[in-house]
Amino acid sequence: MLTGKQKRFLRALGHALKPVVLVGKGDVSAALINETSEALASHELIKVKILESCLMDRHSVAEELSAGCAAEVAQVLGRTLLLYKAAKEPRLELPKGEKAKGEKAKGEKAKGEKAKGEKAKK
Repeated sequence: MLTGKQKRFLRALGHALKPVVLVGKGDVSAALINETSEALASHELIKVKILESCLMDRHSVAEELSAGCAAEVAQVLGRTLLLYKAAKEPRLELPKGEKAKGEKAKGEKAKGEKAKGEKAKK
């Protein structure tokens, strides 16, 4: 399962991609799933375009393709999907999902630290 940070990273990379797979009036078939699997094996991140002749709902197309290819849906935007599947030798390095324990969020102070300009009270 992709985290929000990883999905955001993949959406940024996928913005410039052209659609590799087109889903038309044949809907999601075994041949389409095979084509998508091959494209994912060579690219890791692909854009899929759903044509207006496709009668299926865009979210059901995303679910069926991702389940058939064992891939993750990074984005569904309009009639365009972004699918990700890590290769055996990954070329894309995803950001880490969680912060390490004890790591402070941006802007938090450690106990006893004062903000700039504050003086210690005596």
